[in-house]
Amino acid sequence: MLRRTKIVATLGPACSDPKVLDKMIEAGVDVVRLNFSHGTPEEHIQRAELVRSLAKTRGRAIGVLVDLQGPKIRIGKFKDGKITLQPGDTFMLDVDCEMGDQTRVGLDYEDLVYDVSRGSTLLLDDGRVEMWVEEVKDGVVTCKVIQGGVLSNNKGINRKGGGLSASALTDKDIEDIKTAALLKADYLAVSFPRSAADVQQAREILQSHGGRAWLVAKIERAEAIEALDSILNASDAIMVARGDLGVEVGDAAVPALQKRMIRMAREKNKVVITATQMMESMISSPIPTRAEVSDVANAVLDGTDAVMLSAETAAGQFPVEAISAMNRVCMEAEKEIETPQFGGKHADILRVDEAIAKSAAFTALHLNVKAIASMTQSGSTALWISRISTHVPIYALTPEVETRRKVTLYRGVYPVNFKPSSHDRDQLLTEAEDELRRRGAVRNGDLILLTIGEPIGRSGGTNTMKIVRVGERKKY
Repeated sequence: MLRRTKIVATLGPACSDPKVLDKMIEAGVDVVRLNFSHGTPEEHIQRAELVRSLAKTRGRAIGVLVDLQGPKIRIGKFKDGKITLQPGDTFMLDVDCEMGDQTRVGLDYEDLVYDVSRGSTLLLDDGRVEMWVEEVKDGVVTCKVIQGGVLSNNKGINRKGGGLSASALTDKDIEDIKTAALLKADYLAVSFPRSAADVQQAREILQSHGGRAWLVAKIERAEAIEALDSILNASDAIMVARGDLGVEVGDAAVPALQKRMIRMAREKNKVVITATQMMESMISSPIPTRAEVSDVANAVLDGTDAVMLSAETAAGQFPVEAISAMNRVCMEAEKEIETPQFGGKHADILRVDEAIAKSAAFTALHLNVKAIASMTQSGSTALWISRISTHVPIYALTPEVETRRKVTLYRGVYPVNFKPSSHDRDQLLTEAEDELRRRGAVRNGDLILLTIGEPIGRSGGTNTMKIVRVGERKKY
């Protein structure tokens, strides 16, 4: 049984050793995440090259996802590194404060004074400290502490319910997009988008520098939930980024929102990643908690394309074990997935190639098909087929290296380096059958469903579906 749900692993100091990274690939990594909140452009380029080199040695394709830092709004630093606040304390966020103390701290976001007013609630350090705004005057936000705790240097600030106007793309992000284009990233994640325009701006900058990555909108602002439909339309994929989202909308709202986002993404033929704290205890433990196991399993049952590890692999003590654990949980959860029903937005088909893809999924549900072989240039047909779970592995047979890396994120789709000897249709189908047999995916007597476009070799031209029985050397 092949694992259908893909695993995204964040790179960092814990896996800087090529031997550790190679073990992570062996354990089941499909896509690596380069977190541009840390490290230099040169380090990220080197990591991408190392991953691709190791993957090539293993005869695999590994996708590379560049994750932009975005406008992380933070407080400044304290004289003693940290303070402890008690409920009822008065505390000031002061744009002119250079070094904080027990009464105030500086800000890296001067426009906060325009985004909040008396009655606003501010959440610091991922919600661990809560403050109620009493007054905004002369560049100072005066607050009363509602929930106290330790507050240390450079912790983040969120406004409960959203409403901070910081642009999704900072000057640093724009420079980092150029780096993403240079290292030929397969996916580019935009942090804190508020609207479709934020995603489109990132796409235009990327393309102007020769980048061809797919755009991933990280849903982590309250405003993004309100604009989810348009953001999905502007994006190629979304990430359910549960950390900042949970701070802004409240932790209790996140599970239902996660389910809604996964459902909407699949209905719109988009890719979806579920992220944040999925196995966070494995930063320091070789096994996950039962709650983390259930969390990952539920994301799989919801239909997510991928689950993501962050600090677990970037800075944790057990990066390989974290991937192995996630692999086990995904495999077990996938055994319980019921066959979905067709209907709803799946019925709205406007293109021939999409119609072929949906027909392939429908046929695979009702025949004992052992494998679907999608001969594709762009990977679109394989993506469309994968939007409807069939339990049948989908092999994206393509000569395009960029396409092979991109489909590593599609649920149930497996990239195959396929360079046919000719454009003759019958010869092509025969070689596709032989390739699947060589890989052990099928054997004599099995049914294969193949999709292909004619004229052969043209992107976006899938218009034919064939069902063949392996070993029957009849003319197709």
